[in-house]
Amino acid sequence: MSKKTKISTQLNVDEDQIDISTATLSQWQLIRLRFSKHRLAVASFYVLIVLYIMSIFAEFFAPYGRDWRDLDHAYCPPQLPKINLSHGINVNAMHRHIDPITFKKYYIEQKEDFIPLRFFVKGEPYKLWGLIQMERRFLGVDHNAYQLPENAKGTPIPTFYFLGADKFGHDIFSRIIYGSRISLSIGIIAIIITFILGVTIGGISGYLSGRIDNLIQRTIEIVNAFPQLPLWLALAAIMPSDWPALRVYFAITIVLSLLSWTGLARVVRGRILSLREEDYAVAAYLLGASHRRIIFRHLLPGFTSHIIVTLTLSVPGMILGETALSFLGLGLRPPIVSWGVMLQECMNLQVVANYPWLLMPVISIILTVLAYNFLGDGLRDAADPYSSHITR
Repeated sequence: MSKKTKISTQLNVDEDQIDISTATLSQWQLIRLRFSKHRLAVASFYVLIVLYIMSIFAEFFAPYGRDWRDLDHAYCPPQLPKINLSHGINVNAMHRHIDPITFKKYYIEQKEDFIPLRFFVKGEPYKLWGLIQMERRFLGVDHNAYQLPENAKGTPIPTFYFLGADKFGHDIFSRIIYGSRISLSIGIIAIIITFILGVTIGGISGYLSGRIDNLIQRTIEIVNAFPQLPLWLALAAIMPSDWPALRVYFAITIVLSLLSWTGLARVVRGRILSLREEDYAVAAYLLGASHRRIIFRHLLPGFTSHIIVTLTLSVPGMILGETALSFLGLGLRPPIVSWGVMLQECMNLQVVANYPWLLMPVISIILTVLAYNFLGDGLRDAADPYSSHITR
């Protein structure tokens, strides 16, 4: 046997072994295997995990409290962290000055005034989730290591702003972390409501068909015919301005859910129509299974992966919807902190031109939306593992 024939035989054996090994895997194992080959989707998955962990433990990860302010550092520009052997992680202090002629305020970076930063340092006391009393923060100023420069006057309290400060001296970085708790949770809660409405209504429409199907489909067409943004604005304007923050939060979530279930309902209806005549569905009906059991126990599990993909791709729309409503002042309002609320100050173009770091919440929104889109793409490619061979 020639060397070329031996190599060809070995390759055929390896391919047979791979096919045999993957043939013994379940559908969910194949989905997980194929998803792991999508690097962007995997990276996006870990990015979202980090974002949600930071939002859950916002009090710990934020250098300052949600309502903490320092008016002496209003509109302070971002301070980039530095690392050196003598001072470790640090930032240069920013001192505010006022022009004696124009009275314009500006900041000068003090090259010799180092503010040392340390991990897990004691800071302002807070309550984690409003229950657990704590003082440690993930990153903060090491007051014990801070040395006041010789030519400095007084004993100022060292502060730092990774992403700058707003007009009230709020730390934008801390408020972005607190805002993620609202903006990210709205997407998850709205998706749960969308899942319940879409799966239930779509399953009933596809399984029963007839007049019920026609009625549901015409209703979906009417809902989809309305332009979303004006409809969001109209529904948000109905909410009384004196409602408490928590009630407004759930109202916005319900509004986003009521306008987003139609896409999932049509996906479920189409799949149910193609599966309800399958042998296992007919056998379940002949054995006396109820319609509800046939829909939710026998038909829906057959395309659960497609439902997950549809829901994943819908989350960015929920987040952008809340951001748009809050940005226009018709959604969440201060003192609630969300990414949309933080962007309300950016409606003045002159302010944005002078203090561009106020747009930092936009970076968080873009990062989250891209992560969900890449994750959805990876799940969509892996949702049907039998459609093509797994990439090797």
